[in-house]
Amino acid sequence: MRDASYVRDPNDVELLPGAADAIRRLNDTRVPVIVVTNQSGIARGWLTRSDYALVTARLSEQLEAEGAHIDATYMCPHHPDIDGPCDCRKPGVALYLQAIVEHHLDPGASLFVGDRVRDVEPASVLGGLGILLDVESTPAADLVRARENGNMIAPSLGKAVDKFLAALPALARRQYNPR
Repeated sequence: MRDASYVRDPNDVELLPGAADAIRRLNDTRVPVIVVTNQSGIARGWLTRSDYALVTARLSEQLEAEGAHIDATYMCPHHPDIDGPCDCRKPGVALYLQAIVEHHLDPGASLFVGDRVRDVEPASVLGGLGILLDVESTPAADLVRARENGNMIAPSLGKAVDKFLAALPALARRQYNPR
């Protein structure tokens, strides 16, 4: 979905070009697609949990129309200045660990992808492949930090999925070793 900052109107949901195809390729390969998202707009009062649920439902509708689906979504509604620190806010790994348990995932054979460095940092804790998307919404400082941390960079979700699927056999052979 295009990052439009605090989307609360389902009519504002817009898939990025090629995103549904990338997700469908993961679906076809039986790779679970799990979304972990920070939604600090809820803590700030800019949107409600109901708004978020409607936006998520619209995203699902758009993906389903393209033959793709998200298997599960985990959301942190907190903001550190309002709620104090929490383990579920990315780059914290609490929601990732919950998804790992609930979906029987191998984090070492997982893709951690997004347009912010906080989206890919959990790969350095949990293993797996971190790929930062170099898209319009990605801050330049995040690109520098991702490179310094050894994360890959891709110009689109489709290219990130290409890199992940190519690396998947080697990732699957690695033993999960929580640090």
